[in-house]
Amino acid sequence: MSNPVAPPSPEINHLRAAVALIPVIESGLADSKLTPERASLMAAFCEWTTESAFDKPEAVKFATRVKDGLEQLKVALSVSATDSEQT
Repeated sequence: MSNPVAPPSPEINHLRAAVALIPVIESGLADSKLTPERASLMAAFCEWTTESAFDKPEAVKFATRVKDGLEQLKVALSVSATDSEQT
């Protein structure tokens, strides 16, 4: 059986978008389809979505996934920024 989906709210929708955006940013950086500056702006949106205090369990779960993804993304951004400075 599938898991029940929480009713939509702006908070949940922002977090869902951020969760989906992180792999897009990672692949865009890996394929050089995103500049580090553009990726940083996209990551800033993801970070913004986690700044609230969450009371719904699903929101907490999504926020944790976003924060974990952002930690990995910071490494990729630092490598991409270094690479772009050397060229």
